[in-house]
Amino acid sequence: GILLHPTSLPGPGPCGDLGPAARSFVDWLEAAGQTLWQVLPLVPPGAGLSPYDSPAGSALGTHLVSVDDLVADGLLTPADLAGRPAGGPRVDRDALEGWHRPRVDRAARRLAADDPASIDEFAETHPWVEEYALLCTLTEATGARRGWRDLPAALRDRDPRALADARRRHRDGLRRHLAAQYLVHRQWQALRRHAHARGVSIIGDLPIFVSATGADTWAHRGLFLWGSGDPPCPDPVAGVPPDYFSPTGQRWGNPMYDWDAHRAQGFAWWTRRFRAILGLVDAVRVDHFRGFVAAWAIPADAPDARSGQWVPGPGRELFDAVARSVRTDPPPGVDPDAPLPIIAEDLGIITPDVEALRDGLSLPGMKILQFAFGGGADHPFLPHNWTHDRWVAYTGTHDNDTVRGWYDGTTESVRHHFRCYVARDGREPHWQLIRLLQSSTARWAITPLQDVLGLGSDARMNVPGSAEGNWSWRATELPEAAAWRLRDMVELYGRRPAPLRPAADPDDTPAI
Repeated sequence: GILLHPTSLPGPGPCGDLGPAARSFVDWLEAAGQTLWQVLPLVPPGAGLSPYDSPAGSALGTHLVSVDDLVADGLLTPADLAGRPAGGPRVDRDALEGWHRPRVDRAARRLAADDPASIDEFAETHPWVEEYALLCTLTEATGARRGWRDLPAALRDRDPRALADARRRHRDGLRRHLAAQYLVHRQWQALRRHAHARGVSIIGDLPIFVSATGADTWAHRGLFLWGSGDPPCPDPVAGVPPDYFSPTGQRWGNPMYDWDAHRAQGFAWWTRRFRAILGLVDAVRVDHFRGFVAAWAIPADAPDARSGQWVPGPGRELFDAVARSVRTDPPPGVDPDAPLPIIAEDLGIITPDVEALRDGLSLPGMKILQFAFGGGADHPFLPHNWTHDRWVAYTGTHDNDTVRGWYDGTTESVRHHFRCYVARDGREPHWQLIRLLQSSTARWAITPLQDVLGLGSDARMNVPGSAEGNWSWRATELPEAAAWRLRDMVELYGRRPAPLRPAADPDDTPAI
């Protein structure tokens, strides 16, 4: 499979989207012999376009809406697309706000007026959407810059009479935001049906934490840990200790969970969240899986992550609650008798109890080939040390440099180890690492598109611990030659299994 976020798709406009370019990419995947498309979280992005600090854990980002498909649906006219920015090698954040968003709003208003019954049905079947749409409406109406924490006190603290009055006074805005969510969900499911028809399954991504200023913390404040201030601020905050990416650790700033409160509710919030994403994708990578065993809690006033400490998580009981819900009422396409379709992101400081949880749930973990070189022959990421096939292996992830950038920037001793291991000269390190990946025993082998294209560090998606310049890379082409070369390799190593879900019936995915 290929790792590529939809924002990175080529095409016109300020951002990759779910329209013609996405369908063309799926067709490219089929030509390349790929059966998996892995995406980053599809949620509304947070600061710096990060999909890991979203204001809503279950919503979809309307920046992904295809205006071309809105024209095809009659919700926009060709004239509405006047002045569309030409696509470029980076997401244009200013144009997303100044050009794209007003057109999505225009289409949403038209849909809300023309088809109110569909909006009502969508809201009834997606119980999280009203709280997110209402928060968007209120922050827009009041100019609140820090989400719900800047709302007037009665709204901030969710006084029932204040909320009811706000729903009446801001009905048009609320309906517009509901309609926008309906539109992006409809486009996503149409794209997913197209992928299934081409034999391509989609792997999603579930961030473990949510934003302190978003809809989840607003509507469920009691499920998180807060300091004593007014308005409340999270204390402690989430992050990770010093590691490969940062000598001082990473201070993410997300609120930590009150696991006793979640336990008292039978993990209902988590069950709802897993059910929502399993209705959108065929499998899901659970980000920072080790945080369910223990998470790094940092005092809110600490300047960096070094003064944090490990705080126990719920472990298996959370996943058992999710599994019971799936068995009792399986989301469309999910086999209730199979293990949960989850990939455990088990990178970083992994202890035996994390491995025990992963293996006890029969979940595949992750192997990153870029991490394998420069040490001894016993390094766990070297393929000859993989003792079973229950791995999802990558040349690198969205947090790594590209293979070309990694190879050019690492030490000569690491490069020498790499060249010796792959028995190649290092002139095409990206293809040499892809070949090693494809020939491994890993169950799934996934490559970021940047590595298939042989791009350097300027195509990197994210630098952990850095607040600027991330999440904005876009591809400018999908070369046919690269597709055929990749196809030859996956056929050579027998990597063309059946997709996760059968494609015999192109209508097996519900429209919403």
